[in-house]
Amino acid sequence: MALFARSSLPDDARRSLHLAPKDAVLASAQLTDGSWAVATRTVLATTGDTASARPWCDVDRAGYDPGSASLTVEWVDGAPPLVLHLADVRRTALAQAVRERVQSSVVLAEVVALGGGRSAKVAVRRDTDGSLFSQVVAEAGVDLEDPRTRAVIDAAEDRVRSMSGLPL
Repeated sequence: MALFARSSLPDDARRSLHLAPKDAVLASAQLTDGSWAVATRTVLATTGDTASARPWCDVDRAGYDPGSASLTVEWVDGAPPLVLHLADVRRTALAQAVRERVQSSVVLAEVVALGGGRSAKVAVRRDTDGSLFSQVVAEAGVDLEDPRTRAVIDAAEDRVRSMSGLPL
């Protein structure tokens, strides 16, 4: 299947990923600095000087800009976005795999308005082992210690947990 061109990932890059035995590379793309970005079943990984691997449930959102051939990944923990500059503008399988894996990790989500034009996303996500957990991602400036904010978020979290079969 041409969509997931596994054979293009060099063996040394594949070995540097230290994948779990049952994990598999779904898509990869060489970056402009010569390193690689790799989508596996469980993680988004990069090779090279800034090698990393983070599970899909850590991704808040990702977007691909075809004009600059860059994929920007934003994290749920507020870490600086990961910007992947693809060496070949025609290599869009990685962007598609990232989209599919992030969507696959979201079981149920609800955006809650918190007043003042701010919001938070409450979701049930799937971890790398398939287990479910709830996650809250608030916009910058949201005071999660505010009792009214906490009450709205807690109610939303209870709803999504209940709808997905997780205990309250």
